[in-house]
Amino acid sequence: MSDDLVLDFRHVTSGYRTGGAFRAGGYQEVLHDVTFSVRHGEILGLVGESGTGKSTLARTILGIVKPDSGEVIHFTKRPQMIFQDPYSSLNPAYTVGWILEEPLRIFGKYDAAERKRRVREMLGRVELPEECLSAKPAELSGGQRQRVSIAVALLQRPRFLIADEPVSALDVTIQAQILKLLKNLRSELDLSYLFISHDLNVVYQLCDRVLVMQHGRIVEQGTVDEIFDHPQADYTRQLLAAAE
Repeated sequence: MSDDLVLDFRHVTSGYRTGGAFRAGGYQEVLHDVTFSVRHGEILGLVGESGTGKSTLARTILGIVKPDSGEVIHFTKRPQMIFQDPYSSLNPAYTVGWILEEPLRIFGKYDAAERKRRVREMLGRVELPEECLSAKPAELSGGQRQRVSIAVALLQRPRFLIADEPVSALDVTIQAQILKLLKNLRSELDLSYLFISHDLNVVYQLCDRVLVMQHGRIVEQGTVDEIFDHPQADYTRQLLAAAE
């Protein structure tokens, strides 16, 4: 079965300590016995209101938050992250060319010529012109910055990406372009995604399956058609009604 999976998240409970620098406060449990898997080649949506545990789940997958119980099993190398706000995740002091080369520099495997070749290839994949290489993030549009953020995530050639609200800060036209790009990249690079969003309309357009999270628990999961056409949980019905 593992041949068909990129991630198996088994009965995970996790959270964090509250308090100051020494975490002397109490313990706040966020995820409660969460189980799901991400299949090879799929786009799995994760929906729920703010504060329900979606970001903690992503941080647990990435290893930033350690599970208190359960297992997080990766069948590929650790996923890369596409952030909601690319402006805060891209260093404003450097050009796009420098930002894109940096992961390859750290990797240390390629000489300068090969790094530049790979950067230009990736720029083409995210449909940005070469003039962007000499620009700083502030000189780009929101859509262009998000394309750079996607390119940064892809430079280490992951098979699995976590996209955390990647289009919520963009207008509808640019959203559609980025969603189309993510779909195309899935086919071209054989990617799998966990796509985190509060926007059910975006999830319906993009995802194959959906997890519905409430108060740190998965209350329902199924295909997009099952969740949208035949929701079983009251909470799912409330989310769908609010989206109409």
